[in-house]
Amino acid sequence: MTKRDYYEILEIPRTASPDEIKKAYRQIAMKCHPDRCPGDSEAEHRFKEAAEAYEVLQDPDKKQIYDQYGHEGLQGRGFQGFNNFDDIFSSFGDIFGEVFGLGGARRGGRRRPTRGSDLRFDTSITLEQAAKGTEIEIEVPKTVPCEHCGGSGAEPGTKPEPCGICGGKGQVYRTQGFFTISTTCAHCRGTGKVIAKPCRECRTAGTITRKRQLKVKIPAGVDTGATMRISGEGDLGDLGGPPGDLYVFIEVKPHETFVRQGDDLFLETSISFIQAALGTTIKVPTLEGETDLEIRPGTQPGEIYSIRDRGVKHLRSNRTGSLNVGVKVVIPKKLTKEQQELLEQFAKLSGESLKSSSKKKKLFSF
Repeated sequence: MTKRDYYEILEIPRTASPDEIKKAYRQIAMKCHPDRCPGDSEAEHRFKEAAEAYEVLQDPDKKQIYDQYGHEGLQGRGFQGFNNFDDIFSSFGDIFGEVFGLGGARRGGRRRPTRGSDLRFDTSITLEQAAKGTEIEIEVPKTVPCEHCGGSGAEPGTKPEPCGICGGKGQVYRTQGFFTISTTCAHCRGTGKVIAKPCRECRTAGTITRKRQLKVKIPAGVDTGATMRISGEGDLGDLGGPPGDLYVFIEVKPHETFVRQGDDLFLETSISFIQAALGTTIKVPTLEGETDLEIRPGTQPGEIYSIRDRGVKHLRSNRTGSLNVGVKVVIPKKLTKEQQELLEQFAKLSGESLKSSSKKKKLFSF
């Protein structure tokens, strides 16, 4: 089944601001919430559909991937959407509380474990590294369990206690009309526990930020805009939830000699008009060092020679692109008297007429 466009689902333009995205989602959530439309399968579908759209568009990294590659780009990076209502309420319970206080009571109360945030790291590599593949070491700041308290958030020797306000449920309830309305307990912030003596290192968070060294293998053939997903290397999840992922965005730096065109490389080389006319063998650079290039007699300015398998390896196959060499024929600006006489003789043999003043002036006046 083909998924609808997320912007179409939320009925917003692609230029919508974060506040406009949130507002559009809140309106659909209010209209299609299962507590307001019991038994309505169409409303239930719209509710789930809008939640998935909001999950992507409210996250800058996911939104960028979606805007560039669409649904396939997200699926290729492990995004599967929501499996059930519990996932939606767990992720966006704060929005339902803002809208009409629904979602917590009927779904089980206490805050649930949630997946950690994804991280982004931008890196630049050389054309040589992109062509052959490489391994780089990056330093990524990420959340890790606090070493001092072991992740509990409480000073060693103490432990969190059940919240006396909500009774350890993480939610407080009240009845309003036909609904049982739940809101997050302000005292324990939905965890169901309070910490009397906070950890002096993390101050109850249970996590701290550390810089982590990671080795990343970059395959041959990558180009600017390529993204690598490293599963589980994002921030830690909340309340024991799984960690997020790390996305490495790659930029290939411009090269001083070669211009990349897909898997092919292009460079320009200069030869004399004598070499172009008579033919010769010259040295040209490649990513692996110099190689010989045979110039055919009668080569014209702008002619391109192609050297197979001297380009960039294709990212998803064993094919390697070509090195295309554009020939620039250089005309001398100054000639010796002997050179001029020989060229005049060549012109006569070729049947080319020259002006009578050519002997008095230089053959090439530019």
